[in-house]
Amino acid sequence: MNAMLRWGLIVLMIGLLAACAQPKRDLSEAERQAAQAAAAEAEAEAEAAERARRDAEARGLGADGDLSVDPLDDPDSLLAERLVYFDLDRDAVRSEFIPMLEAHARYLSQNPDARLRLEGHADERGTREYNLALGERRAQSVRRVMNLNGARDTQLEVISYGEEMPVAFTQTEDAWARNRRVELVYEVRR
Repeated sequence: MNAMLRWGLIVLMIGLLAACAQPKRDLSEAERQAAQAAAAEAEAEAEAAERARRDAEARGLGADGDLSVDPLDDPDSLLAERLVYFDLDRDAVRSEFIPMLEAHARYLSQNPDARLRLEGHADERGTREYNLALGERRAQSVRRVMNLNGARDTQLEVISYGEEMPVAFTQTEDAWARNRRVELVYEVRR
């Protein structure tokens, strides 16, 4: 019974499909050439538009022709720099980092939805508790500089990792200097 039902459904479907089919009208030669020309023209226009879009994107231009590069991604911008280094056992921001922090503060003031996390770090010398507190003080120093230059307090989050996340692992002055830092990490961009 089951096989008979299947065959019946198959025959019914074939009949329905045959009834729905309409005879195909042959196009004249002129109609065929016009259709081919229209298809070729549409394809050429689509290719030209795609080529123009790719060229504009390669130059960093948006659909409106304006520069669309995020300043945070511009390697020639001060905003590309995101590390502040500190002297041994100090939390004062060195003067060489002030222009970079001012640029980040301006970016934050112009982009109220942007959020920045300030991650304080210390080298391995000192107790764990002392280094956590030192990392916190360093991040707070960076926060004060940025607040004074227009960044809102609500845009900044401070966290200290102390000595727990070194970037250099040897016990040399160069390695310790690289570990005494505050990293600027954008959580939310514009």
